[in-house]
Amino acid sequence: MECECEFQGTCARESTHGVCVYYETWCMMCNSSFLKICKRNDPHLNECIKSSVDMLKPYLKTGIPELHIPPCEPLNVPEVELAQASGPVSVKSAYSNIRVWGPSEFLLKSVKIDLDKDRIRLKLHIPRLEMKCDYKMEGKILLLPIKGNGKAVGNYSDIDAVVTIQGERYNNPATDLTHFRVIEFYCDFDVGHAGVHLENLFNGDETLADAMNLFLNDNWKTVAAEIKPALEETVSKLFKDFSNKIYAKYPMDTLLPL
Repeated sequence: MECECEFQGTCARESTHGVCVYYETWCMMCNSSFLKICKRNDPHLNECIKSSVDMLKPYLKTGIPELHIPPCEPLNVPEVELAQASGPVSVKSAYSNIRVWGPSEFLLKSVKIDLDKDRIRLKLHIPRLEMKCDYKMEGKILLLPIKGNGKAVGNYSDIDAVVTIQGERYNNPATDLTHFRVIEFYCDFDVGHAGVHLENLFNGDETLADAMNLFLNDNWKTVAAEIKPALEETVSKLFKDFSNKIYAKYPMDTLLPL
C-alpha cells in the first residue's frame, strides 16, 4: 500500500487535534517496515491480518516501542493469584515476579473477524513455554496437603489456544475519534505436556518436597483440569487489559482503514 504523508506539516499550524493524532499515527504505522496495513473492506481481511501478525512476530522478542508493545522474551507478569475453594484441588496460591519465555514463538493458525459484531476469533499454537516465578501456596491437591513458598519453575509444551474477543466502538475524548475496546476476552487452551518444580515445600523438608513434586508431575493433567477455569479467567483478564492499552492509542481508522 502506498503511503501519502504530505499533510503532516499542517498539524503544527492547525488545531485539528483528533485529525493530527489519526494522521501522524497512520503515517508512522504505514511507513513502518514491520507492519502490513489491512483495509476494512478487503475481501480477504482475515488472511491479511494473519499475514500482518506474522510480519510482527520477529520483532516481538525485543518489543516494538513504536506500537507500544513491550518485549515478550521474557514476558513479565507482575502478579497472579489463584483461589480454588472446592473440588479435588483446593488451593490458594499467589505468584509474583513471573517471567515467561516462548510466547513470541506462537503460530497463528487462523483469524476470523466479524466487523458487524466487533468480534475477533483466533486460533494459536505455542510450541513451548518456560515460566520462572516466586510462589506462595497452601491447600490440598487430590486430598494431599501442600504448603510452601519460594522459587517455582514450569515447562509447558504443545499448547493450543482459542481466543475470542468481543469488542465495541466508542468515541475517545483524547482524540475525538472512534476507537475499539475489548469488553470480553475469552481464552480456552489445552496443554500437551507440563512439568513443574516447587522449591521450599513443607518448610524445606526435602523428602516431602521431592515426593510432592513427583506427585504433581505424575498427576499434572488432573491438576491442570481442576485449575484450568481459574487460570483461563486470569489469563483472559491480563490480556484484556493489555489489549485495551494498545487499542486506546490507535483509532479504528488507523488500525483498519476504509
